[in-house]
Amino acid sequence: MGAAILVVGAKAATGHGERLVALAASPTAAGATPQPSAQPAQPSASAGTPAPSFSATAGSTGSGSAGTVTTRTVTGDAIDTRYGPVQVQLVLVGKKITDVVVLQMPDRERRDIEINERAVPILRQEVLDAQNARIDTVSGASYTSNGYAWSVQSALDKAGA
Repeated sequence: MGAAILVVGAKAATGHGERLVALAASPTAAGATPQPSAQPAQPSASAGTPAPSFSATAGSTGSGSAGTVTTRTVTGDAIDTRYGPVQVQLVLVGKKITDVVVLQMPDRERRDIEINERAVPILRQEVLDAQNARIDTVSGASYTSNGYAWSVQSALDKAGA
């Protein structure tokens, strides 16, 4: 009776053009070193039994042999504030927030733009650190901060996270 070994390693694709890589070992020699492959691992036959295989595609990574963790984007509600709407989109890998993308920010006045250029990177980092919508208000940008938090929360609610 032969043993089948599957070694899975993946790198999170965080930028444009990055690809996930699967490592696979067939049940040939025990202790064989898996080789990286840009192509999906192909099943190999040994005594008529195919070896397990793993394929990685952009947008998903393997998490053990039982399931996958997918990357998805969820758009939050547009929250009306005193100075204009605030809307964000979350990028989630499983239930982890990996990015927050601004879709709408108040921009009617030059001062709105100046405030948001300073506040938005802070708010984004707060969400990434907290992994939820319970974030601190940025001084001088309280309306934007509150709208941002509400939009993040609505996206999390839609995602079921």
